[in-house]
Amino acid sequence: MTIYVGNISFKLRENDLKDAFAEFGVVSSVKIIKDKVSKKSKGYGFIEMDNEAEAENAINSLNGKEMDGRVLKVHKAHPRKEE
Repeated sequence: MTIYVGNISFKLRENDLKDAFAEFGVVSSVKIIKDKVSKKSKGYGFIEMDNEAEAENAINSLNGKEMDGRVLKVHKAHPRKEE
C-alpha cells in the first residue's frame, strides 16, 4: 500500500520517516518529494508498506501525530489524476 504523508518538517529526512513507520511493520520504500531546482523538501512524501494491516495500523497511529514540531497528515495515497 502506498501511504501519503503530508505536513512533514523540512528538516526531516527519509530515514526519520522510515524509523517512525517501521514501528508498525516492514517499510518497502520512503520518498520525500523535493523541488527539482532547489532540492529542498516540499513537505510531503510517500511510504510503501506491503502488508495492508500494518499499513492501516501505521496510518491510524501516525495521522495527527506531532513529529519535529509539525502535525502529520497521513492517509492512503490516491492514484495520480490524468490530465
